[in-house]
Parts: sequence; structure tokens; C-alpha cells
Amino acid sequence: MTLHSGPKLAVGGVVWRGGEVLLIRRGKEPWMGQWSIPGGKVDFGETLETALAREIREETGVEAALKGFVGAFESITAHGHYVMIDYACEWLSGEPVAADDALDAAFFPFAEAMEKVGWDETRNVISLSKSFLAP
Repeated sequence: MTLHSGPKLAVGGVVWRGGEVLLIRRGKEPWMGQWSIPGGKVDFGETLETALAREIREETGVEAALKGFVGAFESITAHGHYVMIDYACEWLSGEPVAADDALDAAFFPFAEAMEKVGWDETRNVISLSKSFLAP
């Protein structure tokens, strides 16, 4: 049995470029090999917004502007307990290139992104984030 020190704080960003959503294919557990939104752990002393911009940049090379708070979600698995704070973001610059712990990174049309993502909570976050887009 693995002992865990407690919940880990993480951020995630639904980055929109027009009607497309930025996804990464995870290179580490939890959910290795699955498509998800970019994000990761918040470092000590780092604000949520700073951590979000850093994680998006490190995993994809994309620069994005935070548009709003979507929600807070939990995941408790054999790999740990994560509290994820997710935001809607708007693409500013850069073409996605997989880096850091991402195996792949790309923009996908909304419907295709929803099919690629395997976790219901992430699909829910993507859907909810649409309300932050300009009409």
C-alpha cells in the first residue's frame, strides 16, 4: 500500500482558439496516454494563474490568456489525491508542440476534443468553459 502525504493542488486550462480546444496526451500517471487539457501541479509560492500559464507553456509552447474560473474538481486514484482548479483560456500565440510531460499536443474542433477526452469531469470542464468565449 502506498502512503500519500495529502491532496496535491493542480491547475488546468481549457485553451480555446476559435472553435478549437487545445489538448495534450499525457506522458505520466495519472491517466498516462490519455488526452486531457494542459495543466499540472502548483509549485510552492506560485499563484494559480502563474502556475497555469507556466504549465500550458511548458507542455505545449502555447501562450494563453486566462478568461475565467470554470470549477474545482477532485480525483482520488492509486496515483494520489488531486484537487484541480480549472480555467477557461484564450489562445494568444504559438503552435502546439508536445514538451515536458506531454506526449502530444494539438488543437481539435470542439466535437472531436470531446470524443478524445476519456474522463467525464474533463469533458464537463470543456463544456462549461464555452460560456467564457466571446459571442
